[in-house]
Amino acid sequence: MPSNVIKLKKVKRQRAEGRNLCVSGFHKWEVVAAARFDVHEGKLITPERCKRCGKERVRLS
Repeated sequence: MPSNVIKLKKVKRQRAEGRNLCVSGFHKWEVVAAARFDVHEGKLITPERCKRCGKERVRLS
């Protein structure tokens, strides 16, 4: 009785360069420019951009 051998190849999962983390809310923030002064609010702000997905946010300093 001959045996049927099946070769199992490891399937490489292509990651979207860490964007899966960003979808879950785990961004990798980096400062875009030095701290600025917001004229309308009268506060220091720090603009930040996610290194992986490019989403931007402004944080009060």
